[in-house]
Amino acid sequence: ESFTAIGLLNEDCKIGTYPKQALENTNITLCIYVYNHMGRPVYYKIVYKIGGEKDLPTNTSPSSMPEVMSWRGVLDNDENHTFKILIPIPSYEKSFDNKTALIFELWIYDTSSDKWVYTGEWVHLYIQVLKRS
Repeated sequence: ESFTAIGLLNEDCKIGTYPKQALENTNITLCIYVYNHMGRPVYYKIVYKIGGEKDLPTNTSPSSMPEVMSWRGVLDNDENHTFKILIPIPSYEKSFDNKTALIFELWIYDTSSDKWVYTGEWVHLYIQVLKRS
């Protein structure tokens, strides 16, 4: 069966000990894991969005929130890649009631339609955005 996978890892590129809070208008470091088992090479992108609980994607549709930034790469079949990312944290006023979701969606490029296609795979991390004093 063909599939892709995405994973969210902490700043040491390991599972666990994720940040629970972040100061507004700063950056945090996380790692993204991507795996390709589509039977062919894929051109992928990870799309970063910021939202609240109601803004999470589903396995059939991406989040309706705007893209903040993205990362792209190519994976051969049965290949994976883990990489560090620097994530901008929104201002306190643009956060979501102590439960701001940092959303990372996996998209692949469909060469037959010349379009990016949402894979239905995503990960998210809830954080509390702290106001600067």
